[in-house]
Amino acid sequence: MERLKQLCKNVEKHRQLIFDAHDYIWEHAESGFREWETAAYLTAAYEKLGYTLVQAGNIPGFYTDIDTGRPGPRLLIMGEMDSLIIPAHPEARKDTGCVHACGHHCQSAALLGVAAALKEPGALDGLSGSIRLMAVPAEEVVEFEWRDEMRKQGVIRYFGGKQEFLSRGYMEGCDLAFIVHTSYGEGDFEAPNLGDNGCVFKNATFLGKAAHAGFAPYRGINALYAANLAMNAINALRETFREEDYVRTHPIVTKGGSVPNAIPSVVTVENQVRASNMAAILATNEKVNRAMAGAAAAMGAGLKITDRAGYAPLQNNRRMSELFCRAANLLCPDHPIETVETWSTGCTDMGDVSCLMPALHPYCIGAAGPAHSDDYRIESVEKACVNSAKVQLAMLELLLENGAAEAKAIVENYKPVYNSVAEYMADLDRLMLDKDAVQMNEDGTITLNYKE
Repeated sequence: MERLKQLCKNVEKHRQLIFDAHDYIWEHAESGFREWETAAYLTAAYEKLGYTLVQAGNIPGFYTDIDTGRPGPRLLIMGEMDSLIIPAHPEARKDTGCVHACGHHCQSAALLGVAAALKEPGALDGLSGSIRLMAVPAEEVVEFEWRDEMRKQGVIRYFGGKQEFLSRGYMEGCDLAFIVHTSYGEGDFEAPNLGDNGCVFKNATFLGKAAHAGFAPYRGINALYAANLAMNAINALRETFREEDYVRTHPIVTKGGSVPNAIPSVVTVENQVRASNMAAILATNEKVNRAMAGAAAAMGAGLKITDRAGYAPLQNNRRMSELFCRAANLLCPDHPIETVETWSTGCTDMGDVSCLMPALHPYCIGAAGPAHSDDYRIESVEKACVNSAKVQLAMLELLLENGAAEAKAIVENYKPVYNSVAEYMADLDRLMLDKDAVQMNEDGTITLNYKE
């Protein structure tokens, strides 16, 4: 307990640094792969503490390594930087609509607090191995078309920041990882679920033929009706989804026509397919594409399908979850937590990390209002940021003390989903699709071409 008290004092010494970072990043919210102001602020703060940073360069983000001087595993601790875009939020930026309605600014502030605390005398005493602190961009997937243009230009390969960092080799040599996310509710901390779904991001463009909707609608092909028929076909598939796969799919129409007196010729539908395992994601995605292609063909419409790799399913490491609960309960014994057996149908690119190393995605309370809503706010910066830094240091201590015995045992007992980053990327790339899915042949037949 004396060691824990000292760790907490190390954090409390830098409370103002943490609060200032929280305030700045909240006021300068930026969406994914645009977090240049945030990254610049954090860069200056880390360098002032004496850290040498490895910058991502053409996208925001960086990492730094801390060596204990004793051999052992490398522990990766991350903080996310990006915001959502919710113009209706009362504190959203007027120019972009960006606002931190998921609490990522708290993660960045807390990680800075961890970095500062680790510079205190004696902070690394008794620890083995090394620590990599990483500021990562783009966990929230927004601005699909802009990110896809970045991908086509070769700036990024994937839409998620951790995916992109993995593909660039920034996590090479790391043996296990965690990130503490901001949450809301009673108490101080929240144990992670067993895991989260993975997903694929989807855009579909239905191509019809314009005509006067009152005078001669029979001369047109209604792309909106084709899209509606497609969504009904997708809904009819739901009884084929197995409960244990936790399948979710939720399309929205992002362009439904231009004026009501013209038959819509171009209609776009954005969608996601989510499931608890990669096999179910691939199988369900093919079903959804087949349903859309069949519906478009039934109306005589064309269809362009654009699929992009989403996130891999998250598997929270059980032993790391137990250690997090232990760390949380040592810090805040009045609100004890324990491991849970539930599955989340949300998604995060922390899932991609968990496919290659033991990983954990627990929560620190401090927010109020539903996440991703215009009611979201941070109710207690102390809990959301300072407590978060403390529990991360306590977790680090439990993993790397005693010759890093816990970390070594976790790594030794871990069975990766993929044996290499290259194998992982090859599976992600199976979800990349650009198809003219409906082909009208000269002989009057129709060919559906909705998969590789």
